[in-house]
Amino acid sequence: MFKIFSGSANQKLSEDVAKLVKIPLSKAEIIRFANSEVKVTIQEKVKKTTCIIIQPISNPTDTHLMEFFFFCDALKRQEANYVIGFIPYFGYARQDIQHRSGECVSVNVVIRFLESIGFNKIYTIDLHDEATEGVFSIPFKNLSALPLLSEAVKKYLLENNLSQIQPSTVAIVSPDQGGIERARKFGESFFGNSNFSLGVIEKKRNLDKIHTSTALALYGNVEEKIVILVDDITTSGETLINASRLCLKKGAKEVFAAIVHHDFTAESAEKIQNSPIKKFFTTNTIALKNNQKFKKLIEISVAPLIAKEIENLIN
Repeated sequence: MFKIFSGSANQKLSEDVAKLVKIPLSKAEIIRFANSEVKVTIQEKVKKTTCIIIQPISNPTDTHLMEFFFFCDALKRQEANYVIGFIPYFGYARQDIQHRSGECVSVNVVIRFLESIGFNKIYTIDLHDEATEGVFSIPFKNLSALPLLSEAVKKYLLENNLSQIQPSTVAIVSPDQGGIERARKFGESFFGNSNFSLGVIEKKRNLDKIHTSTALALYGNVEEKIVILVDDITTSGETLINASRLCLKKGAKEVFAAIVHHDFTAESAEKIQNSPIKKFFTTNTIALKNNQKFKKLIEISVAPLIAKEIENLIN
């Protein structure tokens, strides 16, 4: 028997997944105390069942992470047979190496917690660096929403008669050097083959000031083409906006963005809305607050992606 629980980070996504797999969300109580502590109580019998917890580790990251840990502990104490975590957005994944001496490697710490608390398997969507998969000693699967995004962008371009879907009219560009493989994956889905060239922007990050970077150079031909900037995460929007300006400077006709996770700051929505980016395609791995919505944003649901994986587990 399978039971699905939802953390508080993205209740709507969990509800959509539950509807697709035709399994009602199981009941749990989440209490937040005045001193910021949280308590999770499972309100159904779970003995000898397989339990799934859906919870993005999104802002407030530490709060949602602790809640996720407590869900697993509570289920294990009630003798759940198998506990599976679905983490649509894996917070801390960008802290995967030491950029400077003395820094922690936060994602490794989070993974060790997940393993020691008792999770039997973890799923996520478009982990920042696939190399992080090797840190896990429990079963782990990294799903990808890039095909969903590529189909959404393609549909928009065709319906609005903006471009033929071919490499001579559309350029796929990674806004930094680390995202080349991600952009290639998007492009293969977008064009249906691997016969296209990738553009990449050389970016320099300011390690002494967070959310600050500079687009130094563009490698690849974007002249008279529609550019699609592809990345896994946008937070401040600065990398993306700098990349869009550079592409336009190099002769691009228009610039679109396809970003899996919108991990926005308070100012991101306004900045992207006022930027040269024509449309901002993203997913609902993170719950979007009302003040983070803007006209250029087009959000695609990952509920079918998660539901399909759960159905594979059930069957």
